[in-house]
Amino acid sequence: MITYAIVDDEPIAHEIIEEFANELIQLKKVGNCYNAFEAIRLLQETSVDLLFLDINMPKLSGFEFLKTLSSPPNVIVTSAYKEFAIEGYDLEITDYLLKPFSFERFVKAVNRVSFSESKLKMTSEPQPQYLFIKGDKKHHQVYTNDILLIEAYGNYCKIHLEEETIITLQKISDFETGLPSDFIRVHKSFIIAKNKVKSIEGNTIHLKKQSIPIGQTYKNAIKKFFVD
Repeated sequence: MITYAIVDDEPIAHEIIEEFANELIQLKKVGNCYNAFEAIRLLQETSVDLLFLDINMPKLSGFEFLKTLSSPPNVIVTSAYKEFAIEGYDLEITDYLLKPFSFERFVKAVNRVSFSESKLKMTSEPQPQYLFIKGDKKHHQVYTNDILLIEAYGNYCKIHLEEETIITLQKISDFETGLPSDFIRVHKSFIIAKNKVKSIEGNTIHLKKQSIPIGQTYKNAIKKFFVD
């Protein structure tokens, strides 16, 4: 479960984010703040994993507020101004959503937080990592350990799981940047789970039920992970 708060001086922004967040079962709202000072008080009183943070706010801007925090939570900036994105990433934010943003873009940002939280909370018993994938007119919660491979399929992607296949409009490049290090791209059309590999023979990787070609430009990376 990821606890979140919204920090934005516009009520309509709160409504949009809450509407999107209500679709994702891993998110739990713990506060609505309409300026930075309310956010400071909330962080002093409540455990917050994620802030949806606007930049333009009265008295203290979003970035000025962020600079006051010694140990900030994950931050997804929500702003109508793209020119501040570089400054945001310099402050180590998780993502930068340009208003108005789509639900799909919102889910992509939250998935990045999910992976970050999973890494932070790992103990002797690792926490399962998951992401939400839109397919078949619904959003699937998918645990990364169940993914065998991801296949580019025209304008779509096929997510091959242990028991089913999900077809989504998300790009393979989105998964490449969002998945944990347990996955590796082996071809322009394929990302595979390293722990699902049975053998490598020539230019082919054999999984449990599929054989995947190795792309020429990916050979060195594959040697680094599977041969050395």
